Amino acid sequence: MPASFDTGELDLFRATVRRFLADEVVPNADLWRTRGYIDRELWRKAGALGLLCASSPEEYGGGGGNFRHEAVIIEELARIAFPDFSVPLQNVILAPYFAQYGTEEQKRRWLPRMARGDLVVALAMSEPGAGSDVRAIRTRARREGDEYIVNGQKTFITHGHTAELICLAVKTDTSEDNGVRGFSLLMIEADETAGFKRGRRLDKVGLKAQDTAELFFEDARVPVANLLGGIEGRGFYQLMEQLAKERINIAMQALALGEAAVVETVAYVKQREVFGKRLMDFQNTRMVLAEAKTAMAVTRSFVESCIDQLIAGTLDPETAAMAKWWATEKQCEVIDNCVQLHGGYGYMLDYPIARMWSDGRIQKIWGGSNEVMKELIARAL
Repeated sequence: MPASFDTGELDLFRATVRRFLADEVVPNADLWRTRGYIDRELWRKAGALGLLCASSPEEYGGGGGNFRHEAVIIEELARIAFPDFSVPLQNVILAPYFAQYGTEEQKRRWLPRMARGDLVVALAMSEPGAGSDVRAIRTRARREGDEYIVNGQKTFITHGHTAELICLAVKTDTSEDNGVRGFSLLMIEADETAGFKRGRRLDKVGLKAQDTAELFFEDARVPVANLLGGIEGRGFYQLMEQLAKERINIAMQALALGEAAVVETVAYVKQREVFGKRLMDFQNTRMVLAEAKTAMAVTRSFVESCIDQLIAGTLDPETAAMAKWWATEKQCEVIDNCVQLHGGYGYMLDYPIARMWSDGRIQKIWGGSNEVMKELIARAL
């Protein structure tokens, strides 16, 4: 690992993560992929080891670390070709909403339970007619006394089938002249919210063990106390402020999966024989892997510089968009070439490279599509 990740503390943390994944995830991964969701108890086991909310404040039950601890988890999940266990969503994307915007009561109510694994949380933004364009969401929340009455639909929601707590993007003010100030984030306690229903688990191309579902709200009643931060109209700004971190999270996932694919493929071509000699001994194989190794090395240098900026609080949205676009494009390019070097076996889901290929494709879509990333970059020119 690069020097910036190579500290004694991180090495110990990595050893803990690696041992946990080997003991608890690898033996069960195929079952979970077939079934379509991960055992709920896995989250509690991860929480007991301190793997959840690793970079959240210690006073709320978190690990008190930073994004480098999260990067270790991302890399180790990629190493076993199981990004389906979406710890980064809980740790990097959702926990900061509570830590930075929640009231003191909300922080103490939810963050410790997230860190223990007693709460799995989902972020519900996307709708059938609103993906990367957050402003187009139509889910409404109308205040009525001490409650909000929520109506709408969400789709493509990770943890939508199993989450106990859902961070829901809604419009609390539908006035045309209110623009982005009409958005708020409401916390939905799934088991206690009348009028809330989960739809079917969606059958995805990859990430088969990561449950993804539709959500429906029909006059769902949510306490006003569940408004994140306690003040209406801040939801859009809260979402936008966290997008840079979300995009570096995706860039790191893409980097880790791309690097893991190169390692996997080098091992394969060194033992696979074609026409009486190792596949590694063909010039084409060496040239393809040389390009892949270089692409990932360049990507790591860029993503690491972005992580330094993220930790320092100096990362701007345009650079985060560049990192997300570049890393995910290179990941897909590299893994596709690695599949090709595996030949027919690369198309078989028994082989990790095939799962990396199908699991990684979503990276160019979620967190804002790569076309949107280029538009954001272009606006800053």
